[in-house]
Amino acid sequence: MAGILGLNDTQSDILSVVYKLADDEDLLLCDTKDLKAILQFASENAAELETEYGHIAKQSVAAIVRAIVALEGEGADQFFSEPAINVADFFTTDPSGKGTINVLDSSSLINKPRLYSAFMLYLLSELFEVLPEVGDLDKPRVVFFFDEAHLLFSSASRELMEKIEQMIKLIRSKGVGLFFITQSPGDIPDEIASQLGNKIEHGLRAYTPAERKVLKAAAESFRENPAFDTMELLSQLGTGEAVVSLLDEKGVPGMAQHAWVLPPESYMGMLDDAQRDQAVKTSNLYLKYNAATDPDSAFEFLERRKQQQAQEQAAQEEAEKARLAAEKKAAKEQEKEEERQRRALERSVKSVASTTAGTLGRQLGNMLGGRFGSFGKKLGGNVGASIGRNLLGTLFKR
Repeated sequence: MAGILGLNDTQSDILSVVYKLADDEDLLLCDTKDLKAILQFASENAAELETEYGHIAKQSVAAIVRAIVALEGEGADQFFSEPAINVADFFTTDPSGKGTINVLDSSSLINKPRLYSAFMLYLLSELFEVLPEVGDLDKPRVVFFFDEAHLLFSSASRELMEKIEQMIKLIRSKGVGLFFITQSPGDIPDEIASQLGNKIEHGLRAYTPAERKVLKAAAESFRENPAFDTMELLSQLGTGEAVVSLLDEKGVPGMAQHAWVLPPESYMGMLDDAQRDQAVKTSNLYLKYNAATDPDSAFEFLERRKQQQAQEQAAQEEAEKARLAAEKKAAKEQEKEEERQRRALERSVKSVASTTAGTLGRQLGNMLGGRFGSFGKKLGGNVGASIGRNLLGTLFKR
């Protein structure tokens, strides 16, 4: 996937960590949606994961997500989904033991070079991982022809080109043959062309200096045949003619040969929609790949975890609100009770103070009023009680 996305070394390391995290968490990655979900999870929990997986830079995660979104813009979210292509289907045979020809309808795919390159690398990577080593076979087990090959390389990043080159070198030992078909040999990068042993070149026309340069380069890529001038022959080839160079038994490129190609015996025109629909629906693989599936994978698992955490957090927040409300209510009740007790105490103190002050004042009045007889004693007691109550009441109010 790192090669498909065109990631640099740092971003590739982060992606490897994310795959390791998904494996440790037993999360199934089926499509780009799952990959973005686990990347987001790693970014959000980078601090907790750092001890076990190392530093997960959020900037690198963001760059990976942007690359995925760019690929999704060309349809990768549908192209790389379930059910995934099973490479074993390329090796099926008919009842007589003959192999089958599978045609990828890429009429829309050719307008999406990034996705086309990603598909090729994905397909070769799957074959490399699944197929056993078989060494140098007399005939390959399966052969792929990539038409409009310039689209595979025109928008490929340096990292993607390195992955494609590496895979082309390694895939031979798995018994897989590759042919790249394009209008001009210059469309294929030199590092890729150098890995291709068999060459079939049809006529090239050169009317400008740039075209003559391409023609010369194409002629020089063949092993020279003293019987003819390869460059001149290439410029004069007609329909059905070609210059061919094949590897011999020792793997050495043979000399250029002037060859005539037999016309195909198949239908030469394009299929209309009705013919294509009939061919698809009568295929043995129709039921297997017709309906897209969305298995319970990383995205669904992490969404459930996120919802569960949100529910738990909401429950905690609700419990905290209830606790605070109960404490506030209890505090109010306590404040009311304290106010009630304070008022009751104040009334009691005032009552006691008033009674005590009146009694003391009356005794003092009696003592003073006694000097004027019984009437003066009675009057002095009443006046003294009133003065005592007023005086002590004023003090309590203050």
